[in-house]
Amino acid sequence: MSNSPNFTKICQDFLKDLSSRQKEIILRRFGFRSGNRETLESIGRSYQITRERVRQIERDSFARMKPKIAKYQKTFKYLSDYFKKQGELKREDILFSQLGGSRFQPHLHFLLALGSQFSRVTENQEFYPLWTINPNSLHLARKFNNLLILKFKEKETLFPFSDVFNIYKTSSLLQKKNLPSQAILSFVEISKEIEQGTNNLFGLRDWPEINPRGIKDKAFLTLKKEEKPLHFTDIAHLISELNFQKESEKKKKVVAQTVHNELIRDQRFVLVGRGIYALREWGYEPGVVKEIIERILKERGRPMQKKEIIEKVLAQRLVKESTILLNLQNKSYFSKNSGGKYMLRKI
Repeated sequence: MSNSPNFTKICQDFLKDLSSRQKEIILRRFGFRSGNRETLESIGRSYQITRERVRQIERDSFARMKPKIAKYQKTFKYLSDYFKKQGELKREDILFSQLGGSRFQPHLHFLLALGSQFSRVTENQEFYPLWTINPNSLHLARKFNNLLILKFKEKETLFPFSDVFNIYKTSSLLQKKNLPSQAILSFVEISKEIEQGTNNLFGLRDWPEINPRGIKDKAFLTLKKEEKPLHFTDIAHLISELNFQKESEKKKKVVAQTVHNELIRDQRFVLVGRGIYALREWGYEPGVVKEIIERILKERGRPMQKKEIIEKVLAQRLVKESTILLNLQNKSYFSKNSGGKYMLRKI
């Protein structure tokens, strides 16, 4: 946000009236020096006092600083205005990153804890930790997220944010409150069931498109993105190039043979040529060329011309016509009638 307050100067002013021990405890509790918050227990050990005593000193420190809040009404209004634009709540890590950047997150945390209009909601199975200026906004967020989860399960597909926002706008259940798109994004961000994938589309956290698990899921996403069959060496290369790797995995080389070994065992993939894989959901069927020909003849239920068979097989396999003709010559499975049409040999 533009024209942001001088967080360093403001926090220094709040802290200067504290005793040396009070100030030290506040600095450590909010991680002003190291960036990491210290627990009541670890601070208590260094002072040889109980964690409850540390908590009391922290509480007394805040009571001593609160009268000075009136002096910084503009700063707290700045923070309140941010929340109003975000739907009156914001996921903690995103909030700290957006307003505090890399330098001022402890300062921001301290000011939010000091301001009576800001409330922290601890993490649970449903939500990430968040801050709010209106507890009712959490009820609305929960209602919308539950609706969105139902839509994902119903459609079984990823949504761009425009679709997510449109679900909010068209819902009779939620229409009473006219919120901007940024507020709806804040609602979605706090959910542990809904996530945004690397392609900026939203879906359920356990979907492979959102959180790919292992090489197989990443290969699946690669093929879906490219929308065409690929050789396993190309898939291995694209897994890294398309940014499906997590940060912790990016230094690991994707080995082509590993990709091949994984794909050949997964029913989502069909080998359609020499080392070339396609997705079964595209209409490709498993099996060697002979089995494809058998399936085509069974489905047709009558003899077929050579040209027609070749055309049907090539829609399923990336092979040479000579390979198809060689399989048709297998008299153990196929025969040719007097009209030159091929049919299954009756056993």
